[in-house]
Amino acid sequence: MKTFNIWRNSEPSLETNVDDRGRISDIFYDENINHVAIIASEQNSIRGNHYHKLTTQHVLVIKGELEYWFKPLESEAAAETLILKEGDIVTTPPFEVHAFRFLSSNEFIVFSQGLRGGKDYENDTFRIDPPLVSDTGKL
Repeated sequence: MKTFNIWRNSEPSLETNVDDRGRISDIFYDENINHVAIIASEQNSIRGNHYHKLTTQHVLVIKGELEYWFKPLESEAAAETLILKEGDIVTTPPFEVHAFRFLSSNEFIVFSQGLRGGKDYENDTFRIDPPLVSDTGKL
């Protein structure tokens, strides 16, 4: 897992250009992105509780806050959690179990490198049981 905020430029390979018209902030540079989707979620809903074998996903929060739960697939340790806010990006590599709980109504953009889009949307998605996060809390 890797995380940074696009507004604070905490990723050294990215640039921001500002002039009297406004600002242009890089989100990615020199990456091969296969699919992009925007996802809207309602407060207290949960998504994820799965992992991918071939796909790396980059999630950019554009509205609201969420809890991001993650851990390596083979790890016996408890999942870790981060609070992500607008402008934060989290990168989920293959074989990392991940889940999202939305602390407010939320929108995020997912940039996928691999099979996570279009007709292949479920081809590289492996659900876990028990889930990392449920409607009643962390499991």
